Order: sequence, then structure tokens, then C-alpha cells
Amino acid sequence: MNRYLLLAILGAACFSLPAFGQRAEGLGSFAEVNRYAQERSVKIYGVGGLRQLEAYQSGVLVSAEGHIATVASLVLDDDTVTVLLSTGQRLEASVVGVDPLLDVAVLKLDTDEADFPYFDLTAEQMPYEGMRVLAFSNLYNVATGDEPVSVLHGVLSVIAPLEARRGAFSSRFRGDVYIVDAATNNPGAPGGVLLDTTGQPLGMLGKELKSELTGSWLNYALPWERVGQSVNRILRGDLGSAIAEADQLPENPATFASLGFRLVPSVVARTPPYIDAVLPGSPAASADLMPDDLIIALAGMRTGTHIDVEKALMQLPGDQPIRLTVLRGNMLVEVELVPMAMP
Repeated sequence: MNRYLLLAILGAACFSLPAFGQRAEGLGSFAEVNRYAQERSVKIYGVGGLRQLEAYQSGVLVSAEGHIATVASLVLDDDTVTVLLSTGQRLEASVVGVDPLLDVAVLKLDTDEADFPYFDLTAEQMPYEGMRVLAFSNLYNVATGDEPVSVLHGVLSVIAPLEARRGAFSSRFRGDVYIVDAATNNPGAPGGVLLDTTGQPLGMLGKELKSELTGSWLNYALPWERVGQSVNRILRGDLGSAIAEADQLPENPATFASLGFRLVPSVVARTPPYIDAVLPGSPAASADLMPDDLIIALAGMRTGTHIDVEKALMQLPGDQPIRLTVLRGNMLVEVELVPMAMP
């Protein structure tokens, strides 16, 4: 189907919604809510192109200076990514930091402008099961220029703990999320925003995950309050506090020695985590890991740099199997390592 025809269908469906009732101050109609959200939504383009790895996702502006909240993913695994604003303006952005528990990432537009429209991270929410909601995102990369992102109308079905996985990896976040009955779990949608019908942000659309209970894809959003806390931690440079607060640090963490490999030396802040050597007879050797394998996930945690792998190992018990995903050429390889007991 032609993308513009699809966009028109989505737009027609959204603008034919029933009356929403009371609005937030200054937003008196759906058209105003839509315009407000569109101005604060962005499209993000970065690394991808491999099988099941899209090179695009969504995000939202959260400061006048051009900070963007989105999900942590392989799309961001580069020094800079391209951000497309609602006006059609293209700007480069750099990754400020990542919260490994919530998989929230913060970007900063490479510009001196300081008057961007943005969603207030301190906005108060009163979510309840059964409330009507709106989800804004660039699902399926429908909007490639100044076209508006897609809008889905649905209902907040359940507020429940997130028990989900992607392939072999479980989500580390176990707090409550908002499960909705709109099909938000699609390529490109992660990082979009969930609003109530008055334009108040409720949450950020999460990455594509399946329920551990039913095996079905989950349409969910991380609560906006938790997103705001995560963004503030990242901007403060306090990336370790989320782990410490969640009591996730084991007494005897896994180490490179117990797994049997070492990485290339970390010479710059964003040194990629390439395997430099595999020790004979080690768990890494038994799993057929090879030099030049690029580690992209460790126990479900994204690892874009050498430092990310070091932080991930600090969070993992040294006496339990560890799932590892590496990129070998154009192929993703998943293995399980059983750490060796160290003297």
C-alpha cells in the first residue's frame, strides 16, 4: 500500500474519533492535542538493516535545548544518529546515556537552539484501567519527511508488572507498565509517546517484547514518571543508581576471566566491545565465540561499548549461566556461557 494512502487512512480513522470530553487547559479539541503531540514527536534513524534489526524508531523531545527520550536499541549504536523533526528538519544527535534497567536512552540534538517544544517530564498523570489513550509513533516508518507520525486510539487495558522477553532474553524491568489494546508493538513504534485524551503524557512506548505468560506480543508503555526519573539520572551522569536502588548488584559478579574471553582495549569512551581473544578450554571457547565477534547484548542488556559490557558483568551473578548475543559478520549468534569457578 502507498505510504501516503496508509497515512491518510490512519489520519481519517483518528479524526473520526468520538468527542473526548474535558481537555487539559489550552487543548480544546483533538486537532489541538494532535498538533501538540506531533510537534514534540521525532523520528530517529541510525544503525540497522540486518535481519530483524530496523534502522529507525521514535522519540520525544523532553527539553527546550533538544534532549530526546527514546528506547535504548541497536539503532543508537553509532557516534551520532539522524533525527527528523515534525517540521521536516533533519539534525544530528548524540547519545547522552542509557539506563540499563528501563532501556531508556537520552539523545541531544547537535544544535545551539534552545526553544524546542517538549513534553514536561514532571507532568502529573492519573492513569486508570479503562481510560482512553492515544499513541503517537512512526510505526513502520510511514512518515519519512514532514508528514505527521501515526496516531492510534485505544484503551489502557491493564496496569501490571512487565513480564516479557525478546528471544532468549527477559526484560530486566519488573515494575508496572500500561498494557493497551492498540497495536503499538510494531517496528518503529518504540520510543513513541502514550497520551491521555487531553494531551497529558502517560508513558513511553516500549521495545518489541513478548509476554512470558502467553507468548503474545505486548502493546505497552513505560510509565511517564519512571521515564522522567530515568532521563534525570542520565542527565546527572548517575547511571549506576538505578541498579543500586533496585538491589541488583550480586556479591560475586561475573568476570571476563570466569567467562574466558577478553575485549579489545578500551581506548576511547565509545570503544566497541569486540572480542580480542578467547581462552582455550574456557566457557567462551566451548560456546565457539571467536575473536572479532561484536557483543551487542549481555543477559538482555544492550552493550554498545566496552564500558557497557563491564557494567553489565557487574550486575550478573558469577555462578549462573549468562546469555550472550554477538554480531559475526552479518549474522546474529546467541550463546549461553556457564562461568568457571574462580580460585
